[in-house]
Amino acid sequence: MTAAITVISLLVIAGGLTIGTRPLAPQAVMSALFTPDGKIDSILVWTLRLPRSLAAFVGGAGLAVSGYLMQTLTRNPLAGPELTGVSAGAVAPIVFCFVFLPWLSSALYPFIGMAGGLAGASATFWIARGGRGRPLHLALGGISVSLFLGAITTYVLLLSGPQVPSLLFWLSGGFQGRSWPQLAYMAPWVIVGVAGALACHRVLDLLALSEQAAAGMGLRLAFWKSAVLFLSVLPVAGVAPVAGPVAFVGLATPHIVRLLRPGSPAWSIALTVALGGLMTASADIIARSVAAPKEIPVGIITALIGGPVFIYLVQRRDGARAGGL
Repeated sequence: MTAAITVISLLVIAGGLTIGTRPLAPQAVMSALFTPDGKIDSILVWTLRLPRSLAAFVGGAGLAVSGYLMQTLTRNPLAGPELTGVSAGAVAPIVFCFVFLPWLSSALYPFIGMAGGLAGASATFWIARGGRGRPLHLALGGISVSLFLGAITTYVLLLSGPQVPSLLFWLSGGFQGRSWPQLAYMAPWVIVGVAGALACHRVLDLLALSEQAAAGMGLRLAFWKSAVLFLSVLPVAGVAPVAGPVAFVGLATPHIVRLLRPGSPAWSIALTVALGGLMTASADIIARSVAAPKEIPVGIITALIGGPVFIYLVQRRDGARAGGL
């Protein structure tokens, strides 16, 4: 299944190279890929479209793994970067630094985003009793933290003057204008997060049972819960400075993966990477083609898909709880 989705992702990325304000024939794309000559077709493929699609794939993979780790850590289907305050926590200090500390190097933004994301997640988990409360507690806690941080971000935007349009587009989530430097900037954070998740897949298997069962098997809960939370924030810290808060990928992808029943946590993580990347790369192609030559932020496309998924999850949880009464 993972291999099939990876192949589909490659086909989607390859197909996306032909789509844009200036469509390219498949033969022109193949020629530009394998025999670049520096002309307009080669520039479109190598400078604009290919790195952008790869950045969308890597960003979606990172956000999906982040959501998988959060849902496993809390054993809560409503956990995700957007609904646990992680995205808002990462974005608010980055916007603040962009507006009030413009001399600060953008290379520091992932570290700033990581600190803010950890703070937002910690506040949400505290409200939700360490993530052990009902799913509604986590959702309400995350929404409260996100609204508070969103209000701060909005106030900073009001003070930013001419920077507002670019910041608003970034806050909608998107990969417009992203090329190889942004991909190289983001990829290490996602790779470390994914590699860390794969390295501790046995721990994730125990955490998915219950804290009591995990502790009974000798797992150091205080250490591993902090480590998994840290790993879940790493990809968001890398993706947020490049693409902004891309919505619902981290929430919806782990649920789709569970429906596919991949088996072990390691295969679940691999499938989450492939599916999250596929969803975001596909959304990016839609975002830049449906209203060409204008662009729609990717976050709007993923929100249009993820919103109904979230409503379905909430209703299904409420229905299951009512059926058990």
